[in-house]
Amino acid sequence: MDPEEIIELLNRDFRHELEATMLYTYNSFVIEDCDISRLTEAIAVDEMRHMWWLADLITKRGGRPSMETGEIEYIGEDIKAGLEKQIEKETEGIEEYERQIAIIDDEEVVGVLKHIVDEEKRHRKEFRERIAKL
Repeated sequence: MDPEEIIELLNRDFRHELEATMLYTYNSFVIEDCDISRLTEAIAVDEMRHMWWLADLITKRGGRPSMETGEIEYIGEDIKAGLEKQIEKETEGIEEYERQIAIIDDEEVVGVLKHIVDEEKRHRKEFRERIAKL
């Protein structure tokens, strides 16, 4: 896989992490349940760190991180539905990262993506645990 293709995939990942950061940060502001809002805030910080790692990989390969986002569905009044949306976001990310791990032949990129997958799985588990308590 040539560097331009890798940069394109990493930018897709970067945008995904940017959207997750924005979604989780906003949701942490409006969720009244302190435990869930603090967890969501902490995970937003993790997603921002993922952006940093991805930006580093992108720039090392001669690219520039893309700050474009798609439409973001922020939480409404239903906390459970909001958590389900956050679980969906994590699952989408895990599936995309695992697909990329299988096709990218750059050891550094694959190592970072595997680490992100581990964190995304932990996030999803923590969100699921909070839903179970509602």
